[in-house]
Amino acid sequence: VTALVRDASAYAPPDGVRVVEGDLLEPETLGPAFGNDAVDAAYYLVHSMDGGPGYAERDQRCARHFIDAASTADVDRVLYLGGLGEDRAELSEHLRSRRAVERILDDGEPALTTLRAAIIVGAGSASFEVVYDLSRRLPVMITPKWVDTLCQPIAIDDVIAYLLGVLTAPETAGETFEIGGPNVLTYAEILRETRRQLGHGLRILRAPVLSPDLSAAWLRFVTDVNPYLARSLVEGLRNTVIVEDDRIREIVPVELTPFPVAVARAIDECRPREPSSDGDTDTRGMSP
Repeated sequence: VTALVRDASAYAPPDGVRVVEGDLLEPETLGPAFGNDAVDAAYYLVHSMDGGPGYAERDQRCARHFIDAASTADVDRVLYLGGLGEDRAELSEHLRSRRAVERILDDGEPALTTLRAAIIVGAGSASFEVVYDLSRRLPVMITPKWVDTLCQPIAIDDVIAYLLGVLTAPETAGETFEIGGPNVLTYAEILRETRRQLGHGLRILRAPVLSPDLSAAWLRFVTDVNPYLARSLVEGLRNTVIVEDDRIREIVPVELTPFPVAVARAIDECRPREPSSDGDTDTRGMSP
């Protein structure tokens, strides 16, 4: 296994993993990642949403450089984790960007397998960490109507199981699949359950009019999320993101994690540890 990262000093790989530095915006740096030996499959787990204005264009350049390098290296398959949502004109900028990346990756020589997911519940997931920040800080929330939008979150462990499973299922090559957890919830229910597991209740007050700009400004005020990422996330909340096509369940059987269990595991990873008796902070379980 080879991992392509921009900064090798910031990544501690598992045993046996080869680490290569490169930047998808600089195509000349990508050759060493594919090495001199044949690469069977390459996972594309990249997006530029937190990089500020113009991220959609950067996303497309990154995808083009990646698929050109994979095609040159005669990679058999590319596996991509994209965003779940209905294909229609009103998709958010983020989901439109995810679809554009799909199309670019599909233009290459390798057979593309796409998995589309909604909120991934785990430490390091931008969407979940916004939910976590809101839930631990606010006993009362004033929200727009998007709080009643339906979503089908999925545990990070289940996403990984699907990503590994499609690699060993040759019939998934050239296909697109939707993946989700066992629970379909509104964002209000997601927030309430997360706060409940933190030991508190939550009161939600729905505002008849609350623009995306105001929602994003509020999100930036009460969470640590990147300002541009906040705006992108709020725009995406108007889209219903539930699984409509569950063919993957027959091909890659995964015992799906109930949302309350997924949240409990994610909170354990997100929550900073209390200072120990000698004054130091115990950082076990904190995401890097």
